[in-house]
Amino acid sequence: MAQIETGKVENVRLMDRYSNNHLVGTLYLTATHFVFTDPVAKKQIWVLNTHIASIEKQPLTTAGSPLHIRCKHFLTIIFIITKERDCHDIYVTLMRLSSPSRIEDLYCFNAYRAGNTRSNSDGWSLFDIQSEYQRQGLPNSEWALSYLNSNYELCDTYPRYIYVPSTCTNSILSGSAKFRSKGRLPVLTYLHSNKAAICRCSQPLSGLNARCPEDEQMLYHILCTNPTSKFMYVVDSRPRINAMANRAAGKGYENENFYDNIKFRFFGIENIHVMRTSLAKLMELQRTSSMSAFLKGLESSGWLKHIRSILETGWFIAKAISNGISVVIHCSDGWDRTAQVCSIAALLLDPFYRTIQGFQALIEKDWLSFGHKFTDRCGHITGDPKELAPIFTQFIDATYQLYRQYPYMFQFNEYFLLNLHDNVHSCEHGTFVGNSEKERDLLKLSERTRSLWGDIATQINEFINPLYACNKFKDECNKVLEPKLSPQCIELWRGMYFRFENGIHARETGQDFLLTVHNHTLSLEDHVKFLIKRINGLGIIGSKKNHSEPKYNYDKDKFSSEAEEIIVDKELSQVELEKTKITLQEIEGEMKTVAVEWISSSKVKQCKCSITFDAFRKKNHCWSCGHVFCTRCMPDKDTFTSLPGHSSQRAVPVCERCAQSSPYCPS
Repeated sequence: MAQIETGKVENVRLMDRYSNNHLVGTLYLTATHFVFTDPVAKKQIWVLNTHIASIEKQPLTTAGSPLHIRCKHFLTIIFIITKERDCHDIYVTLMRLSSPSRIEDLYCFNAYRAGNTRSNSDGWSLFDIQSEYQRQGLPNSEWALSYLNSNYELCDTYPRYIYVPSTCTNSILSGSAKFRSKGRLPVLTYLHSNKAAICRCSQPLSGLNARCPEDEQMLYHILCTNPTSKFMYVVDSRPRINAMANRAAGKGYENENFYDNIKFRFFGIENIHVMRTSLAKLMELQRTSSMSAFLKGLESSGWLKHIRSILETGWFIAKAISNGISVVIHCSDGWDRTAQVCSIAALLLDPFYRTIQGFQALIEKDWLSFGHKFTDRCGHITGDPKELAPIFTQFIDATYQLYRQYPYMFQFNEYFLLNLHDNVHSCEHGTFVGNSEKERDLLKLSERTRSLWGDIATQINEFINPLYACNKFKDECNKVLEPKLSPQCIELWRGMYFRFENGIHARETGQDFLLTVHNHTLSLEDHVKFLIKRINGLGIIGSKKNHSEPKYNYDKDKFSSEAEEIIVDKELSQVELEKTKITLQEIEGEMKTVAVEWISSSKVKQCKCSITFDAFRKKNHCWSCGHVFCTRCMPDKDTFTSLPGHSSQRAVPVCERCAQSSPYCPS
């Protein structure tokens, strides 16, 4: 728990816009969270300060001074503070804590300095960009690894090592970089097994009629890496009018008259300013109670239309690649819309990216290595508000649309996407801090912060999709996914944007139920393996009826007596018993460490610590006793416990009481 630094304010009212059942409690301000507690209703709300998107101190009312807080994970809270001075002090404090002026003041650095050392699987070593390219078959005769950017001199927002056509000279690479915005020349990001390639870059500095021989040669060499096609596509993900406006300013797009054998295509993904406004309009719908107003507001926001545009562009690229045609993609600077469509296309093409490990590799490659500006776009520190944009949020949303359309094709579940989105904005880990690979290297994040991937690895069971079928039906899952783009197929993700709304959290979703059943089944299967090993160790494989494959009764109350009868019938010698080095009482004790039944989470309204479950309190099953607990009553994920009743002895989630019990956990 964080220590209370700034203090507390009592008699704070938490407004509920759906009823007059407002909560009255105490608001605590800490260095990392603001915490609201109501001892009467037994509710607690913990929110990271870094999740705060905006704070508005509204005009004074007869009840007090309202404080309106909007969060980056789409929680909206209105507090009524009795004293105006207290409200002002809270406002100033939260403004400072939510948006520090220096990047070194972010939560990830402070948490590390406070003694939260990295676990053994800290995540920083889980991904290597060269390993991912090797998986794609690189380097090869067509594509070579270039060291020209090893010191980030060619392009300071690109990765240190880039793959380019093996026939390209350094002069061609340098010339092309000078002709592209921010030096972001065309380089490889994905190579299909049919030799069709996805390359990414930024817009050319072509103006109205400028040209660059080196850049023209660069694209020709990319075309020549794919002998199966006589042409390639150049995709500009911007609306045509935006690209033409940039052309008048000295930038623009490729002139087909100067580039041989390319087909140019525009797509209508809007810029960051339109996307920022769109999300703001979507969030205004949280205040809407009228159905007609909600539907009109959803249409006015344009949010679903933008998600569809990203999917449509990604599908065009994936379809071209699967047909053996290479594609070069750019937008303006090549780190927003380009990252979105490159990663969506790869997700449609390659089943590896639809696994948990593969999705992390995709983010590392197309978002982190190629310089999506996470610090600027997510507002990690005080900066230009015009740089804020929900670009990564839209990518997560587009992925969710595919997951909903093809649930058996994705190894991860909805909770994985939500957890990923929230961690990007929380700055609890150093994974998404910084605007480029170069910045992250200078900050030495791998030495000074924790990695999100390490924490995900320790709680992998929470993110498994029980419907995932690609382990059994590989041929089916290797097919290219075709997104369903009709209007009725693009749905509003209520679980993301409206998850904190009143009443939504009270219902157990089908996804939650399936995940609970999946985890419980894993536990029971592991327990059965343990029992078989123990029985084999006692030398009672054969039953009294000489069945070669006896059917064991796993009822705890009967198992001990039945085992004793079998041992007597087998007349095991004392020497054989000593060899097993275990008694029936010990076996019975080990058996009790695994819950045969799990309590239905839908029936549990409160944790055993009396805290009421709501959208802020995730329900967790203890694998030892089967009861449901809140996150605070479960040990930290780094200290999961191995249960003696599990054959695999892997660490699993257990409650504090069971974790502290020794040698066996009470049921």
